Amino acid sequence: MHRGHEEDTEFHKAVSQMLENELSSKIIGHAIEVHKTLGPGLLESAYRECLYFDLAQSGYSVEKEKPMPVVYKDVKLQHGYRLDLLVENKIVIEIKTVEAFTDVHTAQILTYMRLGNYKLGLLINFHVALLKSGIKRIVN
Repeated sequence: MHRGHEEDTEFHKAVSQMLENELSSKIIGHAIEVHKTLGPGLLESAYRECLYFDLAQSGYSVEKEKPMPVVYKDVKLQHGYRLDLLVENKIVIEIKTVEAFTDVHTAQILTYMRLGNYKLGLLINFHVALLKSGIKRIVN
């Protein structure tokens, strides 16, 4: 029995979403491992480097400090915006070491996701006692 084109597209979307959800769970597991090992109180760059290392060692395709140009009409602006990590060219990871997330943090990751046309993002705050309470999943 062959599915129609629309059913095929929906099926691939579901598989892709399942893969993104599974991938995000794995990333969170690695982030928890980094946090357990290092604890809170370090700079964002330390957590970014360690999470990058862990993910790359596990065989994931990871880009670090990926440049994100801003495009306005026909103008491409290179303004030094960089997303912290991009895993498997699908999931944006923005790392913070802050007392609490603000609307600006959410807006920042949403902007990166929109500029790069990514569906899923993880905002991870390492400045918490339990990392589980410092993770915000963002869907574009």
